[in-house]
Amino acid sequence: MSGFRLDRVATLYLFAPLQRRSRRLDQSSVPILMYHSISHGDDSSVHPYYRIQTTPEVFAQHMVFLRDHGYRSVNVQQAVDILRGEGTATGKPVVLTFDDGYADFYREAFPVLAQYGFTATVYLPTAYIGDSRRSFKGHECLTWNEVRQLQTHGITFGSHTMTHPQLQLLSQAEVQRELHDSRATIEDAVGTSVSSFAYPFAFPHAHASFCRFLRETLEAYRYRNGVCTIIGTARTSDDVFFLRRLPVNSADDLALFGAKLEGSYDWLGKIQAGFKKAKRVSSFNSVAEHRFPAVSR
Repeated sequence: MSGFRLDRVATLYLFAPLQRRSRRLDQSSVPILMYHSISHGDDSSVHPYYRIQTTPEVFAQHMVFLRDHGYRSVNVQQAVDILRGEGTATGKPVVLTFDDGYADFYREAFPVLAQYGFTATVYLPTAYIGDSRRSFKGHECLTWNEVRQLQTHGITFGSHTMTHPQLQLLSQAEVQRELHDSRATIEDAVGTSVSSFAYPFAFPHAHASFCRFLRETLEAYRYRNGVCTIIGTARTSDDVFFLRRLPVNSADDLALFGAKLEGSYDWLGKIQAGFKKAKRVSSFNSVAEHRFPAVSR
């Protein structure tokens, strides 16, 4: 890894030692890893924190690390059950998630997962998944035939909306359509129910009225759980529809990768939350408050 990276230094040399001394890691938290593309694309111009690409070689190193350190993959609902004290896992539980439905999951990620005995959840933006190959953000996406093949080998699929919009900028009816139609499309294509949802873009958790509407809509459309981009290990205090995740990419060497799994990267989630609260007065956020006004209860 080249260049100075503040989040890495703070995690490894401040928060990881504190974590080890406090011995706070237990089954009240489960790491949910957030991958996107497993490919050799060049995103070196992007700050390491924001990259969405992980090379196949680094991904394989991550999976070896998980195997060697006693991690066993579970799906999102199993993680929720563990957090509630209603389920158990053999070994240390970890959830592997992949956003955006890229075709390189089929070509690069799945063979490695199968080699090391791991499962995963892939979140599909259904407008970009077709019987023939489509693309999203310059990446080829899975076809429905590949989705069905992967499902027979234990891969779970969830909704990532239809068109991957910034939901808080839409009307309530448009949000409902994105959540309902994406779920129905996947279920029609694969023949099994869809229970999990991944929020696209940065999660606006500072906006209580929008989050309340989103949660109620997810419940109404029979989702059981969801994940978002709030940084941290998922904990018992999390809303099951907005579970925290840990972003992962090629810039994560094994030292940082291990520290993230242990909860030593969770500090950044608090910084993230404070920053978003400070931005709440911006015009971007005012749009969400206007379209999703607070309701009294």
